[in-house]
Amino acid sequence: MPDFRSDTVTQPTPAMREAMFKAPLGDDVFADDPSVNALQEHAAQLLGFEAALFAPSGTQTNLIALWGHCQRGDEAIVGQSWHTYRWEAGGMAVLGSIQPQPVETQPDGTLRIADIAAAIKPDDPHFARTRLVVLENTTGGQVLPPAYIAEVAQLARSRGLAMHLDGARLFNAATANAARHGTDVYDEARSLCSHFDSASLCLSKGLGAPVGSLVLGSRDFIRQARRTRKILGGGMRQAGVLAAAGHYALDHHVRRLADDHANLARLAQGLSDLNQSHPVLQGKITVHPWQTNILFTDLHADVAPAFTAWLAEHGVRVTSSLYGVATRLRWVAHLDVSEADVTAALDCVKRFQLPG
Repeated sequence: MPDFRSDTVTQPTPAMREAMFKAPLGDDVFADDPSVNALQEHAAQLLGFEAALFAPSGTQTNLIALWGHCQRGDEAIVGQSWHTYRWEAGGMAVLGSIQPQPVETQPDGTLRIADIAAAIKPDDPHFARTRLVVLENTTGGQVLPPAYIAEVAQLARSRGLAMHLDGARLFNAATANAARHGTDVYDEARSLCSHFDSASLCLSKGLGAPVGSLVLGSRDFIRQARRTRKILGGGMRQAGVLAAAGHYALDHHVRRLADDHANLARLAQGLSDLNQSHPVLQGKITVHPWQTNILFTDLHADVAPAFTAWLAEHGVRVTSSLYGVATRLRWVAHLDVSEADVTAALDCVKRFQLPG
């Protein structure tokens, strides 16, 4: 049965494994691994930056970028529910001595422009110096509108602030925009990045590589990023075996993200239908709006324990958490979830019954 917990659970495809096996290798700490260098150059060109740096994780590439923009005692404006603030173990404060200034995330995934403006500190020795605005796209599967990003960037520039994009699922956002506008996904990704001084891109989520993330920016920024990566223990030696997987993913797994979005839509529609017709679940499942490959559903307390146990018993793996009085399930479509897997999961839900 399918694993919907995250798009991080994917396995390398046979073709990706072959690319990894054949990758020419060197010592990347000496900057002479040809496969790492090729990945970095390719990604930078693809997304419109001067340079890029390969690192073990998105947590590390975000911290490297934050550290590149902010010094000790400086401040970065972040979203209250975003990874850079909530899900990365406080690294910006613990290791970077950077003060996070969280701003409440709105239901559509944005931060209010007025809230960002209000969070910017005056140049006064009583305050941490505001240096950076961070955006996350996608955020909880939601796509930040391009016009909104441009407006935030205009505000940041007018106040002398840098912009960083946590683009772990950047290509999911680009895929959604391309479908909406009838444009090319790579062009959309480059356009999204054009407003930012730096960006991070995860290769091991929707793109399906086993390990790795990229931080992208100017040549000088990436030169400093290499030093920061060393401080953080992220220098790897014959890393080309991993970089080759990321390079393959950028070339072969971007356009297929549309399949994940389509499968997620099938799952969401199926669960919505069951909320209307299932003898036990009727009126008990709230299916939240979805845009890309991530779906949230809330279960009524009357059925939540039995339903989550039923899914686990039958091998349908999801993540769950308490959200107020409801149990929230997170479903993620990815490379290893097929249309048949979605059908099987919905069939399992259809067969759900209360114990006894």
